[in-house]
Amino acid sequence: MKQVETIEIGDDEGDVRLDRWFRRRFPHVTQGQIEKLLRTGQIRVDGARAKAADRLTAGQIIRVPPLPDAESKPVREGPSEKDVAFARSLVIYRDADVIALNKPHGLAVQGGTKTARHLDQLLDGLTFEYRERPKLVHRLDRDTSGVLLLARNPRAAAMLSRAFKTRETRKLYWAVVLGTPKPPEGEMRGWMKKAAGARDGDRELVRAAAHGEEGAQFAITDYATVSTAGKASWMALKPVTGRTHQLRFHMAELGCAIVGDPKYKCDLETPGGLDAKLHLHARALECPHPNGSTLSLVAPIPPHMKRTFDALGFDERDGRRPFELFEA
Repeated sequence: MKQVETIEIGDDEGDVRLDRWFRRRFPHVTQGQIEKLLRTGQIRVDGARAKAADRLTAGQIIRVPPLPDAESKPVREGPSEKDVAFARSLVIYRDADVIALNKPHGLAVQGGTKTARHLDQLLDGLTFEYRERPKLVHRLDRDTSGVLLLARNPRAAAMLSRAFKTRETRKLYWAVVLGTPKPPEGEMRGWMKKAAGARDGDRELVRAAAHGEEGAQFAITDYATVSTAGKASWMALKPVTGRTHQLRFHMAELGCAIVGDPKYKCDLETPGGLDAKLHLHARALECPHPNGSTLSLVAPIPPHMKRTFDALGFDERDGRRPFELFEA
C-alpha cells in the first residue's frame, strides 16, 4: 500500500489491541514496523497518537500510512481439500460469531514435538463465508474428545476468552472409570502442580501439592456416578476450575482412574475387551454468547466410548439433561 488509508473499526472488530488488529489486517507488517509507525505518529486512532496496547472500539477511525512492502517469505500452504472436508465434518454449531466442534480423540489442538497434524493448522478450512480464520478460545487434551469453541472475529474472541477466565462457562464431561467411586457423588478439591519429568519424562504430568508450594494451583471437581457395570462406572464430571489434567488427576486420586489413561492410574484392572483409548469426553458446554444470549452445546460421544457403553450396558438416555446431576 503506497498511500494513506482510513479504516473504520467494524462492530465485529472491537475490544482488541491495536497492534493485533493491525497484524490481522496487514499480516506482512512486522510487530517492529508497527511499533515504529506508532512512535512516529504515522498510525493514528481518531486523529490522535496511539500505543500498541490501546484497545479499539467499534466506530473508531484508524489512519494507516503507506506500508513497507512484504518481505519475500515462503507462502504457507493452505489445508488440502481432504483436510478441509475433515475439519468441516467436526462442526456441530456455527453462526456469525462462533463455531463449535466435536473434537475427536487423538487430534491435538496445537502443534508441538512429534505432532504432525493438529487442529490449529486446519483452521483455514473453517473460514466458510468469512475471510478471517477462526481463533481457539480454549483447549482440550489431545486424547480428550468433545465440545471445542472457536471465535470467528476479534470481538467474539475477547468475550468468549473472558467468559472462560471468569468462570462464566459451565462444562460437563462424561468419563468411564475403573471401579465405583465412594461416595458415588461428591467433590474433589486440593492443590496440584505440574511435575516436569516426574514420570515418563512427561512435562505436563501433574501431582498433588501443598498449599503455598511454588507453582501450586487449587483445583475443584464435582462428580456424580451416572451408572455402574461390574468393574467400571460412567461418571459425570464438572470442573469448577480448569487446571491441566485436572479431571484425570482427580479421578485417579479418588482411586478410580479413567479407562485408557496411560498417565494417571490406580490399582484396579481394566475389564477385558474395552478400548485402550482415553474415555474422557467434553459432553456439554454452556456460556454467554457474544450476542447476549446463552450458548448451549452438546457433543455426541466418540466411537470408542460408544462401543464401551454398548459393552457395559450403559444407556445414554440415563445421562439426563446436561448439568441436571449438579443442579439443586
